[in-house]
Amino acid sequence: MNGIHDMGGMQDMGPVQPEKNEPVFHAGWEARTFALNFAVPGEWPYSQIRLAIESIPPIEYLRMSYYERWLVSLIEVMVRNDLVTRAELESGMPAPSSGKPPPALTAAEIDTWFRPAPPANRPSVPAARFQPKTSVRARNINPAGHTRLPRYVRGKRGTIDRDFGVFPFPDTSAHGQGDKPQHVYSVRFAARELWGDQVNPRDSLYVDLWEDYLEPV
Repeated sequence: MNGIHDMGGMQDMGPVQPEKNEPVFHAGWEARTFALNFAVPGEWPYSQIRLAIESIPPIEYLRMSYYERWLVSLIEVMVRNDLVTRAELESGMPAPSSGKPPPALTAAEIDTWFRPAPPANRPSVPAARFQPKTSVRARNINPAGHTRLPRYVRGKRGTIDRDFGVFPFPDTSAHGQGDKPQHVYSVRFAARELWGDQVNPRDSLYVDLWEDYLEPV
């Protein structure tokens, strides 16, 4: 969706000021929030978490720190998937009608959560619509839900650089509408196509885009 989270190419957002010797976590609650995102039992695609973050009102999004957004999004997804109710969150107590909670994650189980995840790619079906060196245009769309199509490339022409294979489509999986597997391509955009003649003519940008985001030129 169009929102404050999609800052790519936006002007006047201020300089990036990296923190010298930045710690992994600035406070204990940040570490707990990170752990909760792994420990909470649930079978939902990560695109649901992204959708919840993107749905935070702009003023709140800019006010929040990184892990505040993580925490808010996790709560939203837990409520949406009936793991907890708003009333339970406010009271800190389970409702009388709630089922038996799953067993707590033990220290012995932690290693299993950080093992390499299985590949997300699928068999190469259907066949690819585009081949390397093909000219394409990113579709000029404004979806109301989750999307991985940045605003600054919409309507712009590029060239297929490579085909990464077939992966679930986040625009549908985030809303529980199925994976809709399709090819994902690395698309090369000339910098001048994106930002005009004031940029270096030798610069280019590569963006990974799902097939439904592209149309032939």
